[in-house]
Amino acid sequence: MKIRNFVNKLEKFAPKKLAEPGDPVGLQIGNLDAEFTKILVTLDVRPEVVAEAIANHCELIIAHHPVMFHSAHNLDLANPQNQMYAQIIKHNITVYAAHSNLDAADNGMNDWLADKIGLLDTQRLLNGYIDENGHQYGMGRIGNLATKISVLNFAKEIKSIFKLQGLRLVSSNPEKLISRVAVLGGDGGKFYPQALSKGAEIFVTGDVYYHTGHDMLANGLNVVDPGHNIEKICIPKLTALFRTWDIVQTNHIEIVESKVNTNPFTFI
Repeated sequence: MKIRNFVNKLEKFAPKKLAEPGDPVGLQIGNLDAEFTKILVTLDVRPEVVAEAIANHCELIIAHHPVMFHSAHNLDLANPQNQMYAQIIKHNITVYAAHSNLDAADNGMNDWLADKIGLLDTQRLLNGYIDENGHQYGMGRIGNLATKISVLNFAKEIKSIFKLQGLRLVSSNPEKLISRVAVLGGDGGKFYPQALSKGAEIFVTGDVYYHTGHDMLANGLNVVDPGHNIEKICIPKLTALFRTWDIVQTNHIEIVESKVNTNPFTFI
């Protein structure tokens, strides 16, 4: 089967139109008209992940984070990033990224995170693309916990749920009981006003900046920052989704879950 046929199916689930402006989603490297039999699903594309794809004879990498956020200014192979590109091309691997379009998709990244946290009655956090049928998409979710819990204990639950070594908590009252939770995978700190406007008592998002943390405190919003890497939930979720597709089953496409830990941070 051609990679293009698989990508067309993926883009019906997470249309590129849902992506944030300037987000380099879609084909990163390779040839959509190449034939393939094996996919590696990953959060990030790093040299160790490319080596994993090569070892597993995968012709296609489906990633959440684009491999080419920034343009290459040269092809000096002493640069590890350029060397990784060279390995991808040398081994005829095609790399495709579904990033903010997967974040905004129905039953996509933020629904997976909300379900994992145990949110009920979830709604969109942000308003994004509206399709021709008037259906609105958007990143992030907001919903309610089944029972009230203290900010501190909720943070501990997040740490346990996502098997984290540690996380950051922004709160002036860790003993406060909360039940309304907003979640936005990745770097979502700048969207805290939208979380407040929808009644969030606590916001789960990654990569919160120092001064943004001050602003969150001043506005009375509790925040749990579990980091960016919790988005690796996409690996088992996308794998399970792909395996239900007829084109995958009838063409005997094998799906491999990346086992490489791409989290750059270690807590000591």
